[in-house]
Amino acid sequence: MRELMNREGKRFYLFSGVIAFAICVLWVIFVKTIPYSDFNYYDTLAKSIAAGGDWGNTYTSVGYAVTLGYVYKLFGTSIVVGKAFNLFLTFISYIALYSLLRKLNISEAKRKILFLMFIFFPCNIFYNSILAVEIFFTTLFLIIISVYFSNNKFKYVIIGIISGVEVMTKPFFIVFFFAIFLVEVITEKKFKKPILNSIIVLVLSCIVVSPFVYRNTKMMGQFTSVSNNGGIVLYINNNSQNTWGRWMDVAKVKDSVALTKAYKKANMTEKNHMLSKAAKKWIAAHPIGFVKLGFKRLLNTYYVGDDIIFTFNGANLSAGIQHLLLVITNLIRNLIFIPGTVGIIAYSVIIIRKLLKRKSNELDKFSVFALVCFYMYTCVYFVTEGQGRYAFPSILILVFFFLSIIKIDKLFEKKKSVFY
Repeated sequence: MRELMNREGKRFYLFSGVIAFAICVLWVIFVKTIPYSDFNYYDTLAKSIAAGGDWGNTYTSVGYAVTLGYVYKLFGTSIVVGKAFNLFLTFISYIALYSLLRKLNISEAKRKILFLMFIFFPCNIFYNSILAVEIFFTTLFLIIISVYFSNNKFKYVIIGIISGVEVMTKPFFIVFFFAIFLVEVITEKKFKKPILNSIIVLVLSCIVVSPFVYRNTKMMGQFTSVSNNGGIVLYINNNSQNTWGRWMDVAKVKDSVALTKAYKKANMTEKNHMLSKAAKKWIAAHPIGFVKLGFKRLLNTYYVGDDIIFTFNGANLSAGIQHLLLVITNLIRNLIFIPGTVGIIAYSVIIIRKLLKRKSNELDKFSVFALVCFYMYTCVYFVTEGQGRYAFPSILILVFFFLSIIKIDKLFEKKKSVFY
């Protein structure tokens, strides 16, 4: 009987995965999105890399563009190839998520609902038509989580290597080693082993990115990390002219550093330092304004789903259809993200209480891990910039905590025929 249920359970994941993937394929076929802005930059740089060109000019992180460049080199420099690569990554994300869910100490009903909600989440479908870092970054993140919760004795080595690629894609991911340290200190009440594990992850991440850092440093003639856009992001999002914590033209900042002669003569690294210094100076002088902008950035990131508009560019969808999709996706997003946020706050309180009572061994490790990762992402967006697409890596986390508040799985555990 148990064997039969296991077989039926696997069929559920396979069947639902095939349907979700088919929808992704149909979306890519019929919604012919044309890259623009950042997405056009990734496409252009990837084509240059495929032709043997340089890996960018140090301005921004290039992990995704480099990977896409080698995909182009193997299969041809076409947007169709880039979108097919997205579909491949989406397929891998399904496998990574399934692998992870089998390792978690949750009910089978909750596993299946979590799987369904993730693979059918609008962004996970629509983003297949644009050449963006989100699917690439999130797929690697899911692989990292699945490996972390495995019994593989080399898991910290594997995580460190993949984390290095993530750092090449989003530089702030270098702090992931500290997330692992926090999780293990909280759940295992040990100190020596978590330090060793997190150091392994950090060292290997640094080894992976070191050739690129060396290349950037040599190019600029001074130490240059993975990218040089951290300063401008901080600057344009933290000034008295920015009212929503979103992107703005650097030239429109009052007395903009970017308009000075010194800035125009500086190289990329020097410009990065100048902008970063000016932004930090403004933050120190306007702490209340900074905090207000920070919360607006979080509002934009988690509860304003206008990022879906990126997938409409050049696709010739009517204004009515675009508006309808925008309304529906925003409704779905907030119906999940708002209760999910409540769940995160509630579990944060639980963790504090358990720690005060020295009962951290009673905490669920995945819940602690998800919470720490959520705060890692949130802290970055609070300080830097708010955009709907930045919530992409947190979808699984918010869905997980949504289910901790809205216990849909309990309804179906009484009706096992629905899921088994």
